[in-house]
Amino acid sequence: MQVPGTPRKKAAVAGPTATRTREPDPRVDQFLEIITTSLEDDKAEDIVVIDLTGRASFADRMVIATGLADRQIAAMAAHIDRKLGEAGLKRIRTEGAGGSDWVLLDAGDIVVHLFKAEARALYGLERMWGADLDVPPDAPATPVE
Repeated sequence: MQVPGTPRKKAAVAGPTATRTREPDPRVDQFLEIITTSLEDDKAEDIVVIDLTGRASFADRMVIATGLADRQIAAMAAHIDRKLGEAGLKRIRTEGAGGSDWVLLDAGDIVVHLFKAEARALYGLERMWGADLDVPPDAPATPVE
């Protein structure tokens, strides 16, 4: 049967294609150790590592930490970028390093969020991605009051 229309319409009629699963980098734990050690050395506060394996397609780990000032946060981001580069991870994208309340480093399988305390509380990434939100599929839903 011939489906009339453009290739885009034909694709929409056909439905979604099978998604390819990406192969995680075997060095994730090594890079995670570099990141957390660097943050500890730079006096970051409240360092949290969230395992996203099987829960998100954009990364396997999320690191969240707090800095006291813009300069400290920018320095933490620069140190992580340099140390990961020395360890062999070259393509790290950084957003917000020009002086803001939130700097994001995308290191492929690891995403690092560096916040000032107020911004961290406002965005609440731990509440959004934390393991305490995972509900087993057979568990009954709890109504919101």
